[in-house]
Amino acid sequence: MLNCYKRPQYLKEQIEAIRSQTAAPAEIIIWYNKPEVGKQYDITNLGAKVIFCDHNYKFHGRFAAALLSKTEFVALFDDDTIPGSKWFENCLESYKKKPGIYGSSGVILHENKYTPNHKVGWNGATPNPSIEEVDLVGHAWFLKREDLAYLWREKPYSWDNGEDMQLSFFAQKYGNVKTYVPPHPVEDRAMWG
Repeated sequence: MLNCYKRPQYLKEQIEAIRSQTAAPAEIIIWYNKPEVGKQYDITNLGAKVIFCDHNYKFHGRFAAALLSKTEFVALFDDDTIPGSKWFENCLESYKKKPGIYGSSGVILHENKYTPNHKVGWNGATPNPSIEEVDLVGHAWFLKREDLAYLWREKPYSWDNGEDMQLSFFAQKYGNVKTYVPPHPVEDRAMWG
């Protein structure tokens, strides 16, 4: 599930990166969130399914739309995230060892506060040579489609942001599903999210 809102210039590169995965996706879906006034993008010729929304459901819409997928696993990406060619394979292999929600940039909270924190994965974080348990992940998610339902077990505290924190928290609270960052080895960036 890709997201088109502020940075449509990355969609083509994202789609190429997803099609180049060593573990091929069954389908690619774009969630077209209502853009800001005066900004419209032509994304009809990218070879992906497109869900057009005439209301800005902000960060949560793509997670609801991903529930429509017919696959066992789903992957969601922020609109500026380009996965390495082994990202899906890395997540699938990691899931076999430790089932849960996987993401490319993880956060370990300290004293139940968002800051200061310790980041794992990429995006200014510490690359990790092995699977690392974290409190939440962002930028790219990989999980069983059925685990998306945990996000909706309670009304979100905020519709402005926090879908990453809410998903991990509700999945652990209601399903004992933990959150991880798969290996992001320094020597093989193709495995990175």
